Amino acid sequence: MPWTNQTSIIKFLLLGFGNPKEIQILLFVVFLVIYIVTLAGNLLIVALVVADQQLHTPMYFFLGNLSFLETCYTSVTAPRLLAGFLAEDRTISFSDCITQLFFFGALACIECFLLAVMAYDRYLAICNPLNYNVIMNLRVCLQLVSASWVTGFSANALVVGMVHQLSFCGPNEINNFFCDMEELLKLSCTKSLLVKMIVLVSCSLVSLAPFLFIVVSYILILLAILRIASSAGRQKAFSTCASHLLVVSLYYGTIIIMYVMPSAEWSPALHKALSLMYTVITPMFNPIIYSLRNKEVKEALRKVVSKLVPFTRHRTY
Repeated sequence: MPWTNQTSIIKFLLLGFGNPKEIQILLFVVFLVIYIVTLAGNLLIVALVVADQQLHTPMYFFLGNLSFLETCYTSVTAPRLLAGFLAEDRTISFSDCITQLFFFGALACIECFLLAVMAYDRYLAICNPLNYNVIMNLRVCLQLVSASWVTGFSANALVVGMVHQLSFCGPNEINNFFCDMEELLKLSCTKSLLVKMIVLVSCSLVSLAPFLFIVVSYILILLAILRIASSAGRQKAFSTCASHLLVVSLYYGTIIIMYVMPSAEWSPALHKALSLMYTVITPMFNPIIYSLRNKEVKEALRKVVSKLVPFTRHRTY
């Protein structure tokens, strides 16, 4: 079959979770709260990084970018998820589906690259502290972040462009709450091995390459920490990267379970639950992890609260 856009299906049906109406309303409230907490937490970190001079360092510059990314990332899927709990019509047009697939995939790629950049930042801070400020200057930070965003969008544009060329003429039911790449490939009438191979190789490169880079970085960091003589020094060095390591474990742990481990016998409900984990739940935990385990972030938050409380009291009198 020639590679042309022969799409006959103009809409897909997002099956979502398919719960009774009473549970749907409860789930809507629960996930609305999660979405609001996610937006508030990540935007708060962005605001703190911008406003507080103590956080004008490379580590917090990357953290602010990650928080902004998480805000965009969860906003790609959460609004459609919430609408599906209340609306009778759960269809999504072909163009909207491809658009969601593009931004979702691109932001997921960018997160992989940003996590790798943050690992490189921690490697320099611990393994090469004397030259850290010289190497990780503002220009380098901007270049690393810009490269992450440009590469993420460019790599995913290739993949989504391939999917857009497929024809969809059979069933139109996507057994998920968003336009999932795996589900779309199953529904395609164009059984092209080339497309599947390009999608597989591209997704593997943009996810596994940063992951391997992170693993190597932390092996070197661990070796450097073990060479520190005092236990207090080792604890202080490890504490600077503990939050990042926890976020990486949470993000990549879910991805590995989803796409690396055999999933042939998984139920659709489990597949959707795991999808929910890395699309909605993980972005909510990231600001919590960084704020609870980071003294500088907690101190910046305390300053903001201390300024707001007298202002509030002044307004009441």
